[in-house]
Amino acid sequence: MEDRIEISLSTCKKLKPEPDRLGFGKAFTDHMFIMDYAPETGWHRPRIIPYQPIQLDPAAKVFHYGQTVFEGMKAYRTREDRILLFRPGKHFQRLNRSNERLCIPPVREELALEALKQLLLIDRDWIPAEEGTSLYIRPFIIATEPLLGVAPSNHYQFIIILSQVGAYYAEGIRPVKIMVEADYVRAVNGGVGSAKTAGNYAAGLKAQETASGLGYAQVLWLDGVQRRNIEEVGSMNVFFKLNGKLVTPYLSGSILDGTIRDSILHLLKHWEIPVEERIVTIDELVVAFRHGGFEEAFGTGTAAVISPIGELYWQGERLLIGKGDTGELTRRLYDTLTGIQYGRLADPFGWTVEVAE
Repeated sequence: MEDRIEISLSTCKKLKPEPDRLGFGKAFTDHMFIMDYAPETGWHRPRIIPYQPIQLDPAAKVFHYGQTVFEGMKAYRTREDRILLFRPGKHFQRLNRSNERLCIPPVREELALEALKQLLLIDRDWIPAEEGTSLYIRPFIIATEPLLGVAPSNHYQFIIILSQVGAYYAEGIRPVKIMVEADYVRAVNGGVGSAKTAGNYAAGLKAQETASGLGYAQVLWLDGVQRRNIEEVGSMNVFFKLNGKLVTPYLSGSILDGTIRDSILHLLKHWEIPVEERIVTIDELVVAFRHGGFEEAFGTGTAAVISPIGELYWQGERLLIGKGDTGELTRRLYDTLTGIQYGRLADPFGWTVEVAE
């Protein structure tokens, strides 16, 4: 595997969108990172090039058998104009765990991080400075071998692209409404639910379409066997405060080991606030609601960091959580994590990584 990263700079700079029109995943920076894999050479030719379409054979295995993995993280600009990453090493470790599940050769995490840092320095001007904004980072790997046989590909590309992201809560943190899915199943233990792969998200689109039609922001998945155990929201892990106790579904093998989830667990331990990782059933949530013990709920993920949940919809019943307001603990966790990410608060865990010349 080569370490030297070739760099070809763009001669045509793109126009950046106005800060109030950033959205999510719409505006991409001037450059991208790409690296190839072949059995005889391993991962080779790491390079940063102008952002451009990629060319693939119509028979490339990614199109037919879904052999692909990805990650999502962010770069933040501090008030002192420093650039910070939040736990990038953990993200690349998870990428390699997803690689293993999808039979994709592992990438060297140190090289991936160095490539990301160089890419961010080149496109540094794209990292927004407005409150709550950031630069979203999407590393992904696709199977590129043009062969229709059902077997792992022999050729791959590892690519990193960057996109400006607006403030997730433009008008301040506010609760979302979630529909509990009763009919469709996304993943089961032994499947690929613990891998960050495209098929997991494709499997959720139909339920998400239904939820959106009913006015709900996302779907809360139940396990695929008993259809009672809480798993995760479409793009977030979940936590519940029931009768004074904080609980979250344990990593059963069918849900994602989220970086923000792990950070929350560390932060709660640091604050000496107990949290139980265990089976949590929809029946338990309903009972807690009916007896006035459903106090708080929130999702955790890279996009929103902490997303308060104000209502669950289950079999025709609306479960209003904490009067539909953001809970005290939820807000404290959000303020602390975002404070660390943007360099406003001390980082006692060594989570942030500065990107510097």
